[in-house]
Amino acid sequence: MNDVIGRVFGFEKDVFGSDADLYSKLATDGQSPKVLMISCSDSRVVPEHILQAKPGDVFVIRNAGNIVPPFTQQNGGTTSTVEYAVAVLGVTDIIVSGHSGCGAMGALMKPETLDGLPSVAAWLRHSHAAHSVVENSYPDLDDAAAVRAASLENVVVQISHLRTHPAVASRIAKGELTLHGWFVDIHAGTILALDGETGRFAPINADRPLPVALPAAKRLAADFVTAEAAE
Repeated sequence: MNDVIGRVFGFEKDVFGSDADLYSKLATDGQSPKVLMISCSDSRVVPEHILQAKPGDVFVIRNAGNIVPPFTQQNGGTTSTVEYAVAVLGVTDIIVSGHSGCGAMGALMKPETLDGLPSVAAWLRHSHAAHSVVENSYPDLDDAAAVRAASLENVVVQISHLRTHPAVASRIAKGELTLHGWFVDIHAGTILALDGETGRFAPINADRPLPVALPAAKRLAADFVTAEAAE
């Protein structure tokens, strides 16, 4: 038997047993995570490890390329999960996290590698904006640097897509939701975070405030005072 699958035999004794009270509480009271993390499916990137989270702490979506399709009337697993996390669970923070060495972003930058993978090619269309930004704004990068740039720009694109979802837009307008864009450097073991004010990624450092893509604050476009009303 695969040694990974075989580890299930130790779950009841070694894992569940050490956190039996927590599992009992979760089973009785249900879940109430405050964070939704949208991460790549890459086996080297484990959201719960990055956040040092316990069961019940984090609601997780994983897919190739940490993609959030723009909202449409066509249903999908990512769209439905985002809606449930925001509208039902009431998460207060959403993290979109890319990573170094991303295979999906590598394929995005070399579409010829997607021959024979029509479903993957269709899925990566949701990242075409990132491809366009890299092609036109970073013209002199070698292949590895272009993939890294695409991975970073893809986080920005997916946060923009996220904001098209009605449940997300509503909570943002009410000042109840913070959006984060992260990039995990697997080789260095560091995490970069998108600073919404500068539009750039910066290292996460315990000695400095956490960079945030979109802080929680009311944003009501129609809430203004006309010149006539001011008089």
